[in-house]
Amino acid sequence: MSIEIKLDKRIASVEILKQFENLLEIKVDDKIYQVDLMHNDEGIFSILESGRSYNIELVPQAKPKHYTAYTLYDSYDLEVIDAESRYRRNRSSGTQLASENIITSPMPGKVVKIPVKVGDEVKKGDTVITISAMKMESEYKSPIDGTIIKIQVIEGSTVDANQVLIEIE
Repeated sequence: MSIEIKLDKRIASVEILKQFENLLEIKVDDKIYQVDLMHNDEGIFSILESGRSYNIELVPQAKPKHYTAYTLYDSYDLEVIDAESRYRRNRSSGTQLASENIITSPMPGKVVKIPVKVGDEVKKGDTVITISAMKMESEYKSPIDGTIIKIQVIEGSTVDANQVLIEIE
């Protein structure tokens, strides 16, 4: 699986060629690296490559798949551009949904968690549903302040692309 990583203004194509536990062979653009990658639950990554050690902390930003990457001396804006991100970007450049109070699934997946219920008050940016697709979990957030008026799926259910999941009023 190939993704793109946008680091400030540079976009690099990244592909995992082989993986055995935390040992990876990755291809960045046209160069191949052998790395030992470890990460913890707090978003800190330790990378060993050619006898050199690098530590990077990834802090999520407000937009999905956007991070601030902190190294020892610098910080960078980082965006992960995978199939889901490309789909969202292409979709948002076309026609908008008829209503911004509807959460839909951008691709087929499985509902992992619904932390809200009908009648709950939500603020813009609150997570209302988590979907697993393409071996990744994505949180979908409320686009508006409002009240959950309809939940059309249950945890564990499979969803189709463009399926309406939650309505907010």
